[in-house]
Amino acid sequence: MPQRFLDQRLKLSLLRVADALDTHGSLLKASAALSLGQPALTRSLRELEDITGAVLFERHPRGVRPTAAGVAVIRVARRVLGELRRMEHELDAIGAVEGGSIAVGVLPVAAVGVLPGALIALRATHPGLRVRLQQGRTEELLPLLAARELDLVVGRLYAPAVPDGLQRLPMWEEPIAVLARAGHPLLRRRGAVTAAALAEHEMVLPTISQRVGQEIEHLLALLGLPQDVPLRSSSYGFIREMLLASDAISIMPRSMMVGDLLRGALQVVPLPVPAPPRPAGIILAADPPPTPAVSAFIEALRTHLAAIEAHGFGGMPNADTEHRRSDRTGRHRRS
Repeated sequence: MPQRFLDQRLKLSLLRVADALDTHGSLLKASAALSLGQPALTRSLRELEDITGAVLFERHPRGVRPTAAGVAVIRVARRVLGELRRMEHELDAIGAVEGGSIAVGVLPVAAVGVLPGALIALRATHPGLRVRLQQGRTEELLPLLAARELDLVVGRLYAPAVPDGLQRLPMWEEPIAVLARAGHPLLRRRGAVTAAALAEHEMVLPTISQRVGQEIEHLLALLGLPQDVPLRSSSYGFIREMLLASDAISIMPRSMMVGDLLRGALQVVPLPVPAPPRPAGIILAADPPPTPAVSAFIEALRTHLAAIEAHGFGGMPNADTEHRRSDRTGRHRRS
């Protein structure tokens, strides 16, 4: 079979001819649509058939119809022309990012965790991009995403009960952890902290979404601790103040206090059991592809997550790292 070298010989104008002939079904109508004289259109069709080595259209009393080879050429022509139109739209939109807008759905934990830092990073690179935030639960936000009222959703990635056609992109973990202030007596202990040691301190728990509440109770059960904790609050500020101003401890997704963990004001208490994994990231509609504004937000989120990771899992070290830190602190204090 002879080589056609289509990548070197085909011209976009010839692909437009194939598309127009199939769309309009006649040489006369296609030439009018392309603003070409009919003789020029006929010459272009002959050139296209010469390059492809096949008859692409056959004449009939009411116009022309594509052959099997013509159908194959038309399918590819429309794909190529469609991609070029999409590229043109994206190039136009790139320059409009600064004046554009993005609607972000955010789950409660991400709203006080990774989102503020991501928005700071976004403002640094695209100060003119407008952001509209809507906080809610997964079951509230996903219908808005499917209806295109939101551009993406940020937070914990829960597996859907049934396939929903949405894209889920894991980007970080939101493990449940026991948090305490820096210098807390629990952090000076050698080895993993026991349930009995945890029970010696007052515990304040967040009252957030039902799913997160169930995961907190699951960790309490793994630790052998009672779940009827008397002090619970929906106020992030109240829990933070309790932790910083006393020997109270809390159990929550560690990313909720990422700022204080990065600054060293709070630390993760090493535990005898590993925390269950809690993948988090972004959820997008499957189609169309992300706009430049959405891509800019995702890049800013990645930048913030990289900064967190550079501090050693976001200043939120795992139990082994925290155990070594506690040992060093203990030796220093005993020397």
